[in-house]
Amino acid sequence: MPTRRLLTFAPGLAVLALAAAGCSATATSSASAPSSTSAPATSSAPATSAAPTTTAPSAPSAPTASGSASGPGSTPAAAGSGCASQNLRVAAGTSEGAAGSVYQVITFTNQGSAPCTLYGYPGVSLVGGSPLAQVGAAADRQSAETPAVVTLQPQGVASATLRIVDAQNFPAAKCGATTTTAIKIYPPGQTAALSLSYHSTGCSQSATHLLTVTTVVSGSGGGE
Repeated sequence: MPTRRLLTFAPGLAVLALAAAGCSATATSSASAPSSTSAPATSSAPATSAAPTTTAPSAPSAPTASGSASGPGSTPAAAGSGCASQNLRVAAGTSEGAAGSVYQVITFTNQGSAPCTLYGYPGVSLVGGSPLAQVGAAADRQSAETPAVVTLQPQGVASATLRIVDAQNFPAAKCGATTTTAIKIYPPGQTAALSLSYHSTGCSQSATHLLTVTTVVSGSGGGE
């Protein structure tokens, strides 16, 4: 009897063992779910192109005064009608001496019937002899100044200052001192010269420069 009971009970244990194994397998399968897939990396946005660099046009430069004032000055096209030589009267304005030089103001009076303009530097030189001939180098321009358009009404006055260095400041061999009797003047923008009676001493050697002239300014006071 005991032996038969053990045989009958053994199959039941086997069935229970199998059932337990099945449950364990199912639980293991459920617990090992696949890990979530990583989201694709977001591609970086394309770099923004730099805006093209533009260079602002340079403002036109102001006129530069340099070189010799032996010829006519320049007159800008927008300045209007330039004062013609035949409509101008030149005269000697105030004069003063300082540090071995004479500063002589030259005035320009509009004798015409209509307004006109002057712009820039007059061409100036000392002259002497008969007939009158230029003595030495023409006046250099005072480069520290910036020319401006000067409008002259009828009988209006403009002026420039001529500096004349004393010829005795230079060695005789480098100067060649010569008596002069007038100043030859080209108004700015003009090719016809005017003559102003003026006694001085010039240097016949053109390598020695005695004269410096300023730009024309409004009024009778002369340039700086």
